[in-house]
Amino acid sequence: MTQALDTPRTDAAAPTAPDAPGGGVPLAPATPLWAGLAAVYRAQLSRTRVSRVPLLFVAVFQSVGIMILMRGVVDTGSDSAREAVVAGSSVLVVAFVALNLLAQHFGALRAANALDYYMTLPVRPAAVVLGMAAAYASFTLPGTVATAVIGALMFQLPLANLWALLLVVPLSGAALAGVGAVCGLLAPRQELATLLGQLGMSAALLLGIIPVDRMPWIIELGRDLLPSSYGVDAFIATYGTPDWTAFAANLAVCAGVGVAMLTVATWAFRRSARN
Repeated sequence: MTQALDTPRTDAAAPTAPDAPGGGVPLAPATPLWAGLAAVYRAQLSRTRVSRVPLLFVAVFQSVGIMILMRGVVDTGSDSAREAVVAGSSVLVVAFVALNLLAQHFGALRAANALDYYMTLPVRPAAVVLGMAAAYASFTLPGTVATAVIGALMFQLPLANLWALLLVVPLSGAALAGVGAVCGLLAPRQELATLLGQLGMSAALLLGIIPVDRMPWIIELGRDLLPSSYGVDAFIATYGTPDWTAFAANLAVCAGVGVAMLTVATWAFRRSARN
């Protein structure tokens, strides 16, 4: 199944037979959700194997470059400023891949009518959406860790709680991947899906690296609507004297947003494939 999932065809036609209702061959029963999810996940990891290293390099290079730039302008005596820059730059790696690139990927599949291919497979739509989202979000972990380590050394922050990224990356990645999938599936044109992905990543950048206590209230309100900001706040909560209650609360918001957005993305997938 992995090989088949990795090479979607772009025509919407399914095999037909005269003895099937409506002239079409009845589709095989859908596989269990987790089995289908695992198959799609492996296929997507295989598809991105060649581009994985260049994409991570670009994402890390971008985040490290932002930290170097901010190193010259932020108040290094302010703990909140240093923590916001490092945490925001680290989560930006996830936003670049899970939100931006996934929006572009789904937009391209929709434009090429390749979503119809997945509808002919014995895989549930939810498994397709979750598998793709998980694949795009999961391979950002090495880049996020590298960015966090470089940032901690650059801004003299502790390295003791970097293990928290094992929770921050998948949960914030699920939320951002859900947003990216919705943008790619609901955008009427591929170019608009790309634009939405870029705008989302830019919002994650601008609202992630600025300390909350230095934002105007109207900007802070916009930040509260951005899923990546909760991943940033969760990571910030691990610095200094860790606030594990705030850490858990912010990750719970990421998880809730991830479930909601991936549910919407599954509906959008069915809608796009049938139109």
